[in-house]
Amino acid sequence: MVSKCNVQGSDLTSLVAAAERAIRQQVTLASSTYIEFSGAAEARAQSEHEILVNSLIAAVVIVCLLFIAFGNVRNLMLVLVNVSFAFVGGVLAALVTGGWLSLGSMVGFVTLFGVTMRNSIMMISHFDHLVSVERMTWGPATALRGASERLVPILMTAIVTALGLLPLALGSGAPGREIEGPMAVIILGGLFTSTMLNLLVLPTLALRYGNFGPAR
Repeated sequence: MVSKCNVQGSDLTSLVAAAERAIRQQVTLASSTYIEFSGAAEARAQSEHEILVNSLIAAVVIVCLLFIAFGNVRNLMLVLVNVSFAFVGGVLAALVTGGWLSLGSMVGFVTLFGVTMRNSIMMISHFDHLVSVERMTWGPATALRGASERLVPILMTAIVTALGLLPLALGSGAPGREIEGPMAVIILGGLFTSTMLNLLVLPTLALRYGNFGPAR
C-alpha cells in the first residue's frame, strides 16, 4: 500500500521524524511488513548527506591551503573567526523566517561561509602585506589603514551579493523557490553580520592575536 501527502505549514524533515515516531509508538507491524519513507523525503536525506560529506572534505582542504598560505595558526584562526560571525547572522535569519533547517538553508550556509572567508582572507593578507612588504610596524595605525583600504572591496562584495539575492529572499515563500528562497535568506543574514564584524571586530582581534611580518 502506498500513502501520499503534501506538506504544508511545516518542514519536510520535521514531518517525517514525527511520522516515524508516531508509527513506532502506535503501530504494530507483522514480521513481513515494513514501512519506508521515499519520494521527496528520501531524496532530501540523500542530498543533505552528500552536502555534509562534500562540505567536510572541502573544509579540510581549505584549512590546509590557508595554513600553507599564512604560515601560522594565529592568522589561520583569525580567518576562520569570520565564519562564526557569518554563522550567527545565518542562524538569526533562519529563526526570524521560521527556524527550519531546509536543504536550501544548508546550501546557503555553505555559500555564505565561502563569501565571508574571502573577505577575512582579504583583510588578514593585507595586514601581512603592510608589515612584510611595506615595512610598517604592526599596531593600531597599521590595523586602521589595512581595514580602511579593504573597506570598499568588502562592502562592494557584500552589496552586490545582497542586491542579487534580495529578490529571491523577498519571494522565498513563492512556489518553485523552496531551495533558492531559504538559501538567499541565510546568505543575506550571515552576510550582514559578517561584513559588519569583519570590518569592526576582526582588526581588533588581529591587533591582539595576529602574527604578521618576517618575525613570525
